[in-house]
Amino acid sequence: MRLSHSQAVLLMVAITAMWSIAGVVTRHLEAARSFEVTFWRSLFNALALCVALALMRGPTFWRGLVRGGWPLWASGLCWAVMYTNFMVAITLTTVATVLITMSIAPLVTALFARLFLRHLLPARTWLAIGVAGCGIAWMFGQQALAGGGSLTGTLVALGVPIAGAANWTLLQYLHQRHARDPSIDAPDMLPAVLLGALGSAAVTLPLAVPFSASGHDLGLLALLGVVQLAIPCLLVIQVAKVLPAPEVSLLGMLEVIFGVLLAWVGAGEAPGPTVLIGGALVIGALLANEGVALRERQRALAAG
Repeated sequence: MRLSHSQAVLLMVAITAMWSIAGVVTRHLEAARSFEVTFWRSLFNALALCVALALMRGPTFWRGLVRGGWPLWASGLCWAVMYTNFMVAITLTTVATVLITMSIAPLVTALFARLFLRHLLPARTWLAIGVAGCGIAWMFGQQALAGGGSLTGTLVALGVPIAGAANWTLLQYLHQRHARDPSIDAPDMLPAVLLGALGSAAVTLPLAVPFSASGHDLGLLALLGVVQLAIPCLLVIQVAKVLPAPEVSLLGMLEVIFGVLLAWVGAGEAPGPTVLIGGALVIGALLANEGVALRERQRALAAG
């Protein structure tokens, strides 16, 4: 089914709402901690993706796993880092800190595209990268002075946007290579999402035993694996076929707002002044950059 623009916008809002439940759900776990949380979430995600992708693609899906080549496995590694670092970071620091640190992913992607693909960046993007960098540096500095696990959690969370940027840059490279030479088949990268879930579960399994999760915990972690990861990962692929990248990035910022509010209301985790100041710099820079990009694109289409 082809989505209209308004349907795609509403679906993207629903996707960000599903993404945002991770923090508040994690705060209600009874016994599972750190790597065990990551293991069960990734395992349930992998099981859900196996069923969904097998139904969607049939036997061709499993053949694609074998024939995907190094790009598929490299992308799977990036997904594994994102899955693992996110949940470990959530257990080490506040939900707001993790989400704000993750929100710099579009700017890191733009920087990687400039470094590795030689894409030209407008001055507004360079300015946004600088302002967002100041926001992250502010949070790092204040957490380093305060001590404790917050700085460690932020550093772990920083691996999520870096891995995400590497993943999107790889996908851009493959798209450009196929555009230059259509004889080179463009690999199906959707199975990489499953490879990432399997890799995350495999890496964290030795660190997760002995298991301590209760039945209550397993139910919540299954909810995260299926509703917070598997379903939105599949849906966002459909949204990306309709909405331009800047608009997807703007709507994706709702995850930060939803996630912080849910953790605040549902778990009593109010964001501190350090996170609010750093978050204002990061989110403000990103919104300004993506907003200008969206307006420029709309003007170009109108003139075109």
